[in-house]
Amino acid sequence: MDDHLALKRTPLYDLHIALGARMVPFAGYDMPVQYPAGVLKEHLHTRASAGLFDVSHMGQVLLKPKSGKVDDAALALETLVPVDILALKEGRQRYGFFTNADGGILDDLMITNRGDHLFVVVNAACKENDIAHMRAHLSEACTIGVLEDRALLALQGPRAEAVLAELWAGVSGMKFMDVREIPLLDTLCIVSRSGYSGEDGFEISVPADKAEALAKALLDHPDCQPIGLGARDSLRLEAGLCLYGNDIDTTTSPVEGAIEWAIQKARRAGGDREGGFPGSARILSELANGPTRRRVGLKPEGKAPVRGHAKLFADADGKVEIGEVTSGGFGPTVEGPVAMGYVHADHAAVGTQAYAEVRGKFLPVTVSALPFITPTYKR
Repeated sequence: MDDHLALKRTPLYDLHIALGARMVPFAGYDMPVQYPAGVLKEHLHTRASAGLFDVSHMGQVLLKPKSGKVDDAALALETLVPVDILALKEGRQRYGFFTNADGGILDDLMITNRGDHLFVVVNAACKENDIAHMRAHLSEACTIGVLEDRALLALQGPRAEAVLAELWAGVSGMKFMDVREIPLLDTLCIVSRSGYSGEDGFEISVPADKAEALAKALLDHPDCQPIGLGARDSLRLEAGLCLYGNDIDTTTSPVEGAIEWAIQKARRAGGDREGGFPGSARILSELANGPTRRRVGLKPEGKAPVRGHAKLFADADGKVEIGEVTSGGFGPTVEGPVAMGYVHADHAAVGTQAYAEVRGKFLPVTVSALPFITPTYKR
């Protein structure tokens, strides 16, 4: 049986085929990895202009408080995430993550206050587990609705605002992490000024039956091109952004993963709502005392990329193992290889020399600050 027959398709599947996409299995879906321009050109176009991504495979969930008060939904969700959701203002979005009892990460997600409910976007590979997790723990306080009939588009790059403004001029008034319900082609869409490329841009939740018309309208703009998963991965790697399952997972804590910036003061030691989330004892301890290992940026010397799962050593002979690469490849914008991985905390300082094992050789890499590029988010 053809593997592709068992895969789910997004509402934009036919458009991808018409645009000449090379389709691959990803998180149970048939997804475009690249278009005829190729990954390198798609990456550079997004950095220079505007790229359109299909991220409809991700999960879109509504948490509606049974009390009618969004604060009650916020407090309920806070029992599952170490994030201050109570302080999240209407029309604003915040990054967060589900943690487990051991302080590991079950998934990372985006949370929006929509006034009378919370709108949550979760990763495709984790969405069934995430929805079950929310239903198991939040059903007393919230009704949990899964939006099965919507697509999700990401419009990214320095020209993203100009492209979207052709359809709705008010978009220029939105700042990074603002969320608005706006009419695009006479269809109400939930639009956030966010994305996962390191560039300014937008994510657009649109009814599934209107998705192709909206995608075509955006692609009609001369600055906008379709971009596949290949360039999405190289863009987020240059931006120092984690891919769940690669750079963070159930074995990594938020502090090890260097995403503790997303744990606000209210949920930390001494905060108004200290702890109260799964794994809080470990996470609060690591915030106070530091973790034993840390996610860092890595710049390999030379032109050879260092891929995920390569072992890292303190010495050129490969005697003292200190960690492992989790993501790596060629960074088209920085014109050289880039990587991320975990190293023992005493090897995590920027400038530290390490060696990656690649096909039996030990290639020098330097611990580097993240991100590798300067983000262009509109603050």
